[in-house]
Amino acid sequence: MSHLQRPAFKVSALPHLVDALVERGWYVGEGFLDTELCQALCRELTDMAERDALAAAGIGRGDGHQLRRDIRGDAIRWLDRGSLAQRRYLDAMGELQRELNQALFLGLFEYEAHFAHYPPGAFYKKHLDSFRGRANRVVSTVGYLNPDWPADGGGEMAIFAVDDPKREVARVHPEAGNFACFLSETVPHEVLPTRLPRASIAGWFRRNASLGGLVDPAR
Repeated sequence: MSHLQRPAFKVSALPHLVDALVERGWYVGEGFLDTELCQALCRELTDMAERDALAAAGIGRGDGHQLRRDIRGDAIRWLDRGSLAQRRYLDAMGELQRELNQALFLGLFEYEAHFAHYPPGAFYKKHLDSFRGRANRVVSTVGYLNPDWPADGGGEMAIFAVDDPKREVARVHPEAGNFACFLSETVPHEVLPTRLPRASIAGWFRRNASLGGLVDPAR
């Protein structure tokens, strides 16, 4: 089977992913993403970083957007379907969106995602991806792209309990193929300092937040 025919993610894991979101608000799957797809995306992101084609990531939206390297140190570029690898990844997330809507009636409207490159020493302090009643991000995803990530490489994502943000409940090794999925409004998480260049794709399934004729106005 060619890489074009092979599923971009482990379809058999979908029932477990759905159950985990319902039961605890988060899911972590090892080897969830196709290996060749991760390799292609990692090459693409590495090339962008080498060409200085990434933008420093900020925090907040609209008028509240600001660069805070003491909080977040990655550089990003939004996926735009400009390569076969990007199209395969986004199409796979479209399949996941349909599965989540069918199983959980979430009303997910669209998916947005960006490459995230963390240079050595970079981190992202504990945060939520959305705030109750103020934004439309519903389910967050992180797909990891680095092959053969060493045990002492750092860069893990720590996930904390919904009912106790100080209690760590999972730590995601940033190895190619691993995938995390969690509720944007309720699951605190952070990226620990990395020792090596770290490659991933962060994404969000969103509800339609149109208001006064504007699609998803800044908050």
